Amino acid sequence: MSTDLGLVSVLGADAVGQPGQRRFRLFARNTWASMVMWMEKEQLAGLAEALDRTLALITEGQVLRTEARAGGEPLIEAIPVDFPRYPTYDAQVGQMRLSFDEQDAFFTLLITPLNVEQELNREPEVTMAEEEQISCAFTQQQAQDLSTAIQVVITAGRPVCPLCHAPLDGGPHACVKQNGHREIVQIEDFEGGEPEG
Repeated sequence: MSTDLGLVSVLGADAVGQPGQRRFRLFARNTWASMVMWMEKEQLAGLAEALDRTLALITEGQVLRTEARAGGEPLIEAIPVDFPRYPTYDAQVGQMRLSFDEQDAFFTLLITPLNVEQELNREPEVTMAEEEQISCAFTQQQAQDLSTAIQVVITAGRPVCPLCHAPLDGGPHACVKQNGHREIVQIEDFEGGEPEG
């Protein structure tokens, strides 16, 4: 049975854990229910991109994505302290669909959670739980705030290569965009001349 939370009063995104080990989530709440939807970083980034495209379209370019800010990143609100520890709905996102109702001027996000079944000595079976879809509605301002929050959450992790967008861990990086198909050869400096070979 699908669930419609209606217009939510709290909507945001954050990450839990250390960079490189983080789990990303979208959270929302209204007067009678709450939800936490866990997702991959790419899914969260895709949601922000879809929000930005839609906002630019419906405002005829008046609202555009901010790529850089003077003075650092904006402060975003984390999950509220009074948010239920055990939300009404808590699931892993399989698919998301974003729509905008021009008449009511509300966004609607429809989430299809994943259903994972694990049997003893077998590979887990992952399916889309279409009968358990959850939707929520939010305003244009909430959409702008959510997009900003997602951008801050994503950029707060490990830095990424500007060419291939792979995470940088501080060591040598084999960038496929810069290096093509060649192997990277690491040159070491030996004290006292050439190494014996």
